[in-house]
Amino acid sequence: MSDLILISGLQESGVHGVLPEERVSPQPFAVDIELSVDVSAAGLSDELNDTVDYGNISLEVARVVREESYFLLERLATRIAEVCREDERVTRSVVTVRKLKPPIPLPVNYVGVRIER
Repeated sequence: MSDLILISGLQESGVHGVLPEERVSPQPFAVDIELSVDVSAAGLSDELNDTVDYGNISLEVARVVREESYFLLERLATRIAEVCREDERVTRSVVTVRKLKPPIPLPVNYVGVRIER
């Protein structure tokens, strides 16, 4: 199957990181998600019930970033993948988490991790 549902550039602030200054106040994150889902039924029926609701997944992912707290981006990405895989129609998820203002002494656009589950 090669059908994909894509969520790109979801932005939310959260408290994630190892350093003490990262644990004090929320910082900005961006999340990209790729879900393998057979959308053929929805393509024929035009019914939301026949596919995975990317709006609901987006809201739940934003809640995870905002309300849960982890030391590592790897754990945050894994938790997001767990949320995405709660719907049994999702057979594979690829999650990219980017920390938009990382506490490193060099100019970078972001740091991030990408996992596939």
